Amino acid sequence: MSEAELNSYRFNSGKEPTDEMLAQIMHEVAQDAKKSNEEAVSRYLYDMCKEMKYDQEKWSDRINEVKNGNY
Repeated sequence: MSEAELNSYRFNSGKEPTDEMLAQIMHEVAQDAKKSNEEAVSRYLYDMCKEMKYDQEKWSDRINEVKNGNY
């Protein structure tokens, strides 16, 4: 199936998609969902690491204050 044929199909056209069209549409939706999920996981892990580094620095500063008697 050509890309032009696939792009010309509209769900609200009153016609059912062919099995080939539906398979291609579902494949593309799955790829988009996978990419979106991977980006969300990546952002989450990045933010979590950033927060962990901040917490480590904060606690390190606090521990050094206590060690030096500046509490």
